[in-house]
Amino acid sequence: MTKLYEHGTLAMLMDGMMDGTMTLADLMTHGDTGIGTLTGTNGELTILDGEVYHAKSDGEVVHITDLTVATPFSSVHFNEPTVMLAFDVVDAQSLTAHLGDHDLANVFSGIKLHGTFQHIHVRVAKEQSQPYPSLLDVAEGQAEFQARDITGTLIGYYAPEIFAGPTTAGWHIHFISDDKQFAGHVLDFSASQLKGSLQIFDDFVQHLPVDNQSFRKMKQNMNGLKENIAKSEGGHH
Repeated sequence: MTKLYEHGTLAMLMDGMMDGTMTLADLMTHGDTGIGTLTGTNGELTILDGEVYHAKSDGEVVHITDLTVATPFSSVHFNEPTVMLAFDVVDAQSLTAHLGDHDLANVFSGIKLHGTFQHIHVRVAKEQSQPYPSLLDVAEGQAEFQARDITGTLIGYYAPEIFAGPTTAGWHIHFISDDKQFAGHVLDFSASQLKGSLQIFDDFVQHLPVDNQSFRKMKQNMNGLKENIAKSEGGHH
């Protein structure tokens, strides 16, 4: 049995609920691989081989060793591949088609793919302060970076369409280079000779910050939620 563990929801971030509500130390009792962000949507987290890397909006990537810092929204799992993968040529638009034989539409799954990318385009959310804006507003002011001929790892998740709200429907993927100097939330990529793994999860565990009074009192705006999440994430289906 394998599980995907998610703390918080993307819908919370859409409504400006961006306070960190779980320490990274607690989060990582549930996985050694994953993605997320920090308080105030401060940058993009990539968790690889049990280590946490923080892409900041100025382009710097920091190895986080102080696991007392908190996250409002992150997803993690223990890396236990279901099937090994190898692609000759793949890009962001064709990823789902390349995985079509695995019938992923109605299940949660994760990828971990390594290789050399001819081109990769990432975003890094800028840190916000209270009163927090919506995630859509954050996305409009996001920092963006591009690199060519860079070797690194994609880590991300696929969620079924019906789970838009708790997370983003389709793919939500982060990248980190082998030298740990370039990372972020993937907007686009093209690569050849990618190798790695697909993991299909038996369970999706949604953990909510029930002890946080701001969360308990928040009024969730459901109007256009799915569409606004898709806009803010720039995801690929």
